[in-house]
Amino acid sequence: MSLQIKEVKTMLALLGFLMILTFMILIMTKRLTAMIALMVVPVAFALIGGFGKGIGPMALEGIKSVAPTGIMILFAILFFGIMIDAGVFDPIISSILKVAKGDPVKIAIGTAVLALLISLDGDGTTTYMITISAMLPLYKRIGMRPLILAGIAVSASGVMNLLPWGGPTARAMTALKLEMSDIFTPVIPSMIGGVIFVLFMSYVLGKKERRRIGIAEIDYSTMAMQAAAIDADAVSLKRPKLIVVNYLLTILLLVALIKELLPTTVLFMIGFAIAITMNYPKLRDQKERIANYADNALSVVTMVFAAGIFTGILSGTKMVDAMANSMITHIPDGLGSHFALITAIISAPFTFFMSNDAFYYGVLPLLAKAAAGYGIDPAMIGRASLLGLPVHLLSPLVPSTYLLVGMVGEDFGDLQRGFLKWACGATGVMILVALGLSVIPF
Repeated sequence: MSLQIKEVKTMLALLGFLMILTFMILIMTKRLTAMIALMVVPVAFALIGGFGKGIGPMALEGIKSVAPTGIMILFAILFFGIMIDAGVFDPIISSILKVAKGDPVKIAIGTAVLALLISLDGDGTTTYMITISAMLPLYKRIGMRPLILAGIAVSASGVMNLLPWGGPTARAMTALKLEMSDIFTPVIPSMIGGVIFVLFMSYVLGKKERRRIGIAEIDYSTMAMQAAAIDADAVSLKRPKLIVVNYLLTILLLVALIKELLPTTVLFMIGFAIAITMNYPKLRDQKERIANYADNALSVVTMVFAAGIFTGILSGTKMVDAMANSMITHIPDGLGSHFALITAIISAPFTFFMSNDAFYYGVLPLLAKAAAGYGIDPAMIGRASLLGLPVHLLSPLVPSTYLLVGMVGEDFGDLQRGFLKWACGATGVMILVALGLSVIPF
């Protein structure tokens, strides 16, 4: 009987790995869009695995799990869209322009600094909304590629995702029943190493863009007049008299998000209602503003719900559990003393192939239990499990990344192709710092 169970788990693991691989090949070769692949691939593999009758309930469960995120992203897009229209980010763009002076290197580094600072709230969606809203017009103005902007934003968010209120660290502490001082505090030097790597990456990418387009000459004295001449409609939407009020509203919303005064979805809904009523009290203007962001919102939200089908089937069929057990059991006994390092390395693919909940609540306790057999403290395993997070945000299972590519108008597969190597580099640097300072044992 046990042999049969083992064979079933092996087959499930194989099916799961093939499903992920098929999905990645289809979107990276642009045979299917990410949204279609997220729905079709898991259904096809569930049928192959003999789970035909359970597809409906599993998919529905996955959709329910991502519904709050999808609704939150919808109203986040609308809220920050209103802020953009009202001109809230114009002073930021002007300030960066004056400092950068049209130099792609300075603009790329400025993007990284902005994204790293905004990421302090621990929420990738907020980081992307503000960073892209503030920087995309600047990138377009001087001819820099929007994909660079998306890559820098996701890289910065990936490193800052280690913050305790960001999610993964809190899950690790809960799963292992440890305190912040056990897991997060010792990892801060690794996090700093990751931040330095992101700044270095931004410098390298900025240098490439400078070679491609040169340094743009910008006449600041005529910028306002040019903007007015180019897009009179955009100027008519500005609300300079309300800019202080809009800043206060945005800051209050961010503080409320950090303090979790209300569920994130509810906060963005209330924030949007106040923002649109205050800035555009006429019903006709409100309908126009909502319609203006409908395309972007629809493409992102549908992607989130499609991802729900993928995760629902991956979890419901137990493929994700079988994949985790398969990888753990194949670690040779001779490498047992290096279990913390192994955990750090495999945390990247694990968090790429499965949700944070599945990894930290399902896999991490198994890793900690296995490591305990070699005399390794669970806290060490908890720290190691966080070091692969830069790779996690490029996973097709992360809803906020679809928001990011939707905002810059780029393809998800292109973002993965261009920045997975950088994400692996950030993880590598963080692991080296952790080993060098004995945060985790070799």
